[in-house]
Amino acid sequence: MPDPSPPNSPPGPLSSTDPSPPNSPPAGGLGDLVSYAGKKVVLTGGASGLGAAAVELLARSGCTDLTVLDVKEPTGPATRFIPADMSDPDSIDAAAAEIGGGVDVLFNNAGVAGVHAGDFVLRVNYLGLRRLSESLLPTMNSGGAIVNTASIIGAGWRDRLDVINELIAIEGWDEAVEWMSEHSELVEAAPYDLSKELVQVWTMHSSHRSLTRFGVRTNSLCPGVLDTPLIVDFRRQATEKVIDWAIEQSGGIISPEHMAAPLVFLGADAAAALNGANVVADRGFSAWMTTDHVDYSALA
Repeated sequence: MPDPSPPNSPPGPLSSTDPSPPNSPPAGGLGDLVSYAGKKVVLTGGASGLGAAAVELLARSGCTDLTVLDVKEPTGPATRFIPADMSDPDSIDAAAAEIGGGVDVLFNNAGVAGVHAGDFVLRVNYLGLRRLSESLLPTMNSGGAIVNTASIIGAGWRDRLDVINELIAIEGWDEAVEWMSEHSELVEAAPYDLSKELVQVWTMHSSHRSLTRFGVRTNSLCPGVLDTPLIVDFRRQATEKVIDWAIEQSGGIISPEHMAAPLVFLGADAAAALNGANVVADRGFSAWMTTDHVDYSALA
C-alpha cells in the first residue's frame, strides 16, 4: 500500500522487529533491516537540529538503549545523557569510559559552523569525532556501524588531498593541534569547509580498518542546507545571499526530520553493503552543479 503521508511530512515510525545478522542473507522485510531493537546506540550532538530529530526517529525504530553526548541535555527520548565537550580530549575520554563496550552504532553528529576560531571548529568537527570513534571502535560489536555527519561542502577535499592526508596521518591530539597552529592560515581561511573535507576523507580512510579488523562499517552523510539552529551561523559564515541562493536552487531547505531518515538508515543493517561511502543528501543540488543545471546569475 502506498505511504499516505504527504511528501513533506516527517517520516513515519519504523519496525521494531529484531534484524537479521548483518552477514547472513537478509530475512523478512525492509522493516526488519532498519530496526534498532536490541542495539546499543551512541549519538553526539543530540540536543537540537538533526541530532534531536535522529533521537526521535531512533526511538520510533525500536531503540531502547540510546546515549546522547552533548554540551546541552536533550529533551527527546534518549535513555542516557552524558555531558561531553567534543573539543576537549579529556571530556571525550571520560565519556567513552562511561559508555563502555558493546556499542552497535555510533553517530558522530556534533558539529559547529565556521563562525568560531578555526582550531575550535576542527577540534569539534574532526578531532573529537575521530577520538571518540577510535576510543569506542575496539569494543564495538561486529556488524555495527559508525556514521559521521559531514556536509556537501566537504566535496572540496580533492583540491587539497595531500594536506588533508598530512593531518590525518597525525594520530596524537596534541600533535594535530600543533599542526593546526603551524598551518593557521589554511585553518582560519575556511575552517568549516576544511573540517568537513577532513570528515569525508577520514570516513574513507578509516573504513578499511574499521571493517577489516572489527567488522564495523564507517560511512558519512553529507547533507545540503538544513533548517536547524545552525542555519543562523551558516548565514553569517557564507552570507545570506549564498545561503538563500543554495536553498532556492536546490528546491527548498531540508527539514531535520527528513535528513534524520538517511542518517538512521546508514547505521541500520539495511545499509550493510555500504562502507567508506560519503552519501550526499541534498535533493540533487551537488549533481546539478556538476552537470550545469543551476543558475549562478543571482550570485553576480
